Amino acid sequence: MTETHIPPSDAVQSGVAQTVSRRWLLAGAGLVAAATGAGLAFWRSGGMRAADAEVPPDVWAMQWDAPHGGKVTLSDFRGKPLLLNFWATWCPPCVEELPLINDFYGKNKANGWQVLGLAIDKPSAVQSFLQHIPIDFPIGLAGLSGSELTKTLGNPTESLPFSVVIGSAGGVVGRKLGRLNRQDLDLWAQLK
Repeated sequence: MTETHIPPSDAVQSGVAQTVSRRWLLAGAGLVAAATGAGLAFWRSGGMRAADAEVPPDVWAMQWDAPHGGKVTLSDFRGKPLLLNFWATWCPPCVEELPLINDFYGKNKANGWQVLGLAIDKPSAVQSFLQHIPIDFPIGLAGLSGSELTKTLGNPTESLPFSVVIGSAGGVVGRKLGRLNRQDLDLWAQLK
């Protein structure tokens, strides 16, 4: 018996071509999704660092009421490294990271580090919260206007918690959207 080679029909060739095209399309979509996910993870992990992006002059002029009276003025923190943390009492990850930030402040204030917490919250809620959870670093009552400030400093979604590190030269040297961890703070402690 002799074998006869029968060329594949156009329909079969077309089906093979479609299968190959679909595989390339899916592979390309997978790469785009992976790159997008990696970019988002990089940004959320604090990897989105605007190297010495200047803090706008009008931001330095801002001031807020302190929970127990008086004012907190951002320009008073100029010239030394500053961890600026935006939080609220109704935000569980914010509340969870506050003791860690307070510990960071206690360990690093002798090295020139400053911490300022800006509460995006009602004054009465912050005052009540601070009676139960003592915080050693200064707190400003930013209210809802604090959300707009987070946007100015690199948080387009105005989500909380959000932290910004301002170096001693006055530029933004680090950011993180989401709950801080010890590794973030250890890394930032090396910045000035």
